[in-house]
Amino acid sequence: MNTVEWIAAGLGLVSVWLNVREDWRGWPVGAVMVALYFAVFARVKLYADAGLQVIYFVLQFYGWYQWVRGGENHGGIAVSRTPARVLAACAGIGAAGTLLLGTVLGRYTDQALPYWDSGITAFSLVAQWMLAKKYLENWLLWAAIDVIAIGVYWTKHLLPTAALYGCFLLLCLRGYQRWRWTLAATAA
Repeated sequence: MNTVEWIAAGLGLVSVWLNVREDWRGWPVGAVMVALYFAVFARVKLYADAGLQVIYFVLQFYGWYQWVRGGENHGGIAVSRTPARVLAACAGIGAAGTLLLGTVLGRYTDQALPYWDSGITAFSLVAQWMLAKKYLENWLLWAAIDVIAIGVYWTKHLLPTAALYGCFLLLCLRGYQRWRWTLAATAA
């Protein structure tokens, strides 16, 4: 456990808490968090997770833009359900990414837990994109990812990060509930 990991974990909680509340400030906080987590994951040889942080960094700015200036009138986007065809495509992309990345990392690096780490990576990218688009179901996908991530990080002795993902799991459940209320209120 090092100081950078603790700071990143704290910023992660703040970022997701702000996302649950549909507060755009979660995105810049998230950008700082992922920059710190890049160093944390590279140190323990979770290369897929480290690489994921680079992509997350870019996605933080995409999400920030979508929430503040996205949509037809450039006034931000609203919570919506994920269309079935998009959901199917997301599942396929996540599965294919897991197999491809897991195979490459397992074969060509000293990657720890290549398929588990790659699954977290591939499906996290899908979930992050869904969050940026304000699709309600992003919270359910994040919850599933968090359960797996808790086990992986615990195994690698990243205890603050495992605890963080436990908190993320609780925040996902709250986010799903809160965003369902938002969706119902806008539909009424």
